[in-house]
Formats: sequence, C-alpha cells, structure tokens
Amino acid sequence: MAVPAHAWAVTPREARAIQERLRSRVIREDRLGPVHRVAGVDVGFTDRGRTVRAAVAVLSLPALEPVDRAVAQIPARFPYVPGLLSFREVPGVIEALQGLETAPDLVLYDGHGYAHPRRFGAACHLGVLMDLPTIGVAKKRLIGTHAPVPDERGRWVPLLDAGETVGAVLRTRPRVKPVYVSVGHRVSLETAVALVMACTGRYRLPEPARRAHHIASVEGRQ
Repeated sequence: MAVPAHAWAVTPREARAIQERLRSRVIREDRLGPVHRVAGVDVGFTDRGRTVRAAVAVLSLPALEPVDRAVAQIPARFPYVPGLLSFREVPGVIEALQGLETAPDLVLYDGHGYAHPRRFGAACHLGVLMDLPTIGVAKKRLIGTHAPVPDERGRWVPLLDAGETVGAVLRTRPRVKPVYVSVGHRVSLETAVALVMACTGRYRLPEPARRAHHIASVEGRQ
C-alpha cells in the first residue's frame, strides 16, 4: 500500500485545495486484478464525536465469508464539515487497513467517491492515497439528480450532476431504498455496480459494508 502524501492537520480551506489537487489522480477505469477478498469500511464515532472508530471487515468473494477484520480508534482531528468528511475519517481507516493480516483486493467505502461536489469523496481519497481499488457505496444522496429506479434487484439509473454521470442509483433489493454507488479509484462505474451486486445478499447494503458498520457503530456502543 502507498504511503499517504499530505498533512491531515489542515484548515477547511486547505482541505478543499488538497481535494482539488488530488482529484486528477483518480482513475475511473478498471485497473484491478481478480477480486477474491473484499473489504468493507465504515466509521463510527464515540466519546461524543471526539474519537474516530474505523472498522474494516474483509470477506471472501463469492462466498462472502469472514476472512479478517480490524479496528482503529484515534482522536478526531478534523471538525464535521460537509464535503470534507474524508479528513475526519480516512486517517482512522488507513490505520485500520494497516492492521489487517490479509490484504483486500477491493475496498467498499460506506460513503461517496466521485459523486461529490469536487469529485473527490472519501472513497476516492482513500483509494488514491493507498493505491487501492475502491468503490463508494452510500445510503444517502450527496449531490445530483436521477430518474426513478425500477423496482427490480440489480436495476440502476445514472446519478447526474451538471450534465455528468457521477454515479449509479442502484436497487439492491425490491421495495427497499436504493444505494448510491460511485467510483472511488481504479474501478469503472459499470464494474463498480456489478461488484456491489456480487457482494450483496439478503440486505440492502453489500455484506462487507454491512459487517463493517456493525463493527464500527454497533460494537462501538457496547
């Protein structure tokens, strides 16, 4: 994995400048090998938001069986600022990833990637810094508009912003709200949708992300 190449103790203005600088490094085409291990990443907060609890759950593909997991807890060094969540979350995620014994072939980040006002959400930020194939899978829309999504498993419509397709609005289960899929790094949008569906079982969220959420938020409260 690559070594992060910028400071995290920055102002919001400096953070936006870093996003603008790094977004040109995002690769939105398939540059990944066979995917046998998929990591889900999620971040929760404890101590009234003062501590970041980043969780990684690695599952096999296609069986979706647990392979590895790791948790990192670090002080939150950046305030909550919409559009800049990666500066609050990603340092902990990097530490959690470095604690794994089994390296993943792909990371599903519970958040946005290219579907971001500056086209550089947390999934892009993590992917570029760590040189990992990443996909953003968010539960809520951050930007853009879209047509109605057909109520059939696996159907999707483009998420559009300023005339550009920035992601996919994907129906993972009938009669359940869709998820918002976007490129993180080294994966095309079409492949991202296919991989998210390959990782999705009985629930709305892909299983690696669902497991990571449980570790980050549910176990974090116990």
